[in-house]
Amino acid sequence: MARLRLGTLFAAYFVLSTLGFLYTLSQLGQPCNCRPILLTANSHKDILRDQQEHRRPPSDDGEGLNLPTIYVVTPTYARPEQRAELTRLSQTLRLVPALHWLLVEDARTPGVVATEVLAKSGLIYTLLSMETPSELRHRPGEPIWVRARGVEQRNAAVTWLRRERAWDTTAVVYFADDDNTYSVELFKEMRYTSRVSVWPVGLVGGLLYEGPLVRHGQVTAFRTAWKPQRPFPLDMAAFAVALHLLIIHPEAQFDPAAERGLLESSLLSSLVSRADLEPRAENCTQVGVQSPIDLQITMGGGGGIKKKENGERGEVIIVSDSG
Repeated sequence: MARLRLGTLFAAYFVLSTLGFLYTLSQLGQPCNCRPILLTANSHKDILRDQQEHRRPPSDDGEGLNLPTIYVVTPTYARPEQRAELTRLSQTLRLVPALHWLLVEDARTPGVVATEVLAKSGLIYTLLSMETPSELRHRPGEPIWVRARGVEQRNAAVTWLRRERAWDTTAVVYFADDDNTYSVELFKEMRYTSRVSVWPVGLVGGLLYEGPLVRHGQVTAFRTAWKPQRPFPLDMAAFAVALHLLIIHPEAQFDPAAERGLLESSLLSSLVSRADLEPRAENCTQVGVQSPIDLQITMGGGGGIKKKENGERGEVIIVSDSG
């Protein structure tokens, strides 16, 4: 009887050991659900924090993981709605594969809100801080549009890219403000930008949409209602730039002293001509990004927007000089 019990125990032990060994073999090569965090400090007096998340996002165009990286540059600043707007934007960016979020806060050091949102985002990101000089800040009682916001922060991101990502020759850079609304499809459109790709932006410049007009695959005119004489009548959200273009033009940046409405042109004029623009979004007929409406508005006829603050309706002006 004792010999029978011993044989039974040995058989049970053998079966359990074999099952355990087979399970261990089945787990070999499986991805690790761990997220190593790298903390560094750079020499540009910015605070930098990188989080590398090793996950396999779904492909957006059927080419697996061999996708050019999109660097999304977002200037931000502390305000009551900052957490909500950064969280909303992060939820959109999570759906885009091969994306690196460059968040630049207008402060000496990054704030708690930006740090927490990024830590929970599940994105590959870099957090920088660059404080706007006092002489360029808005003054009490001054209209919000008098001085461009986010200039120093965008330039800090471009400097970081030139220093840390000059090797990434197929990458694309997109300047995405934290209060806009973005379609995931937009990022597919910009992915393979050769120089500067462009598309319309909704609810901007006093119109339902503003942007390039295309004929035979070329940008030949611009639909705009404000300062049509601008070299590039485009909103900040209306274009993406190939990173290699920023590398080979090291002098190109946003001009802090640019006149109102000429901030975008101050960068683009150093990189391309109008003839170089690459229309996307079905020849610029689809709107994939929308700006917020801060003014109290009502819709006017003909696609314009009537602003109650001055009672003037936006007039559509077609700028046909594409030289």
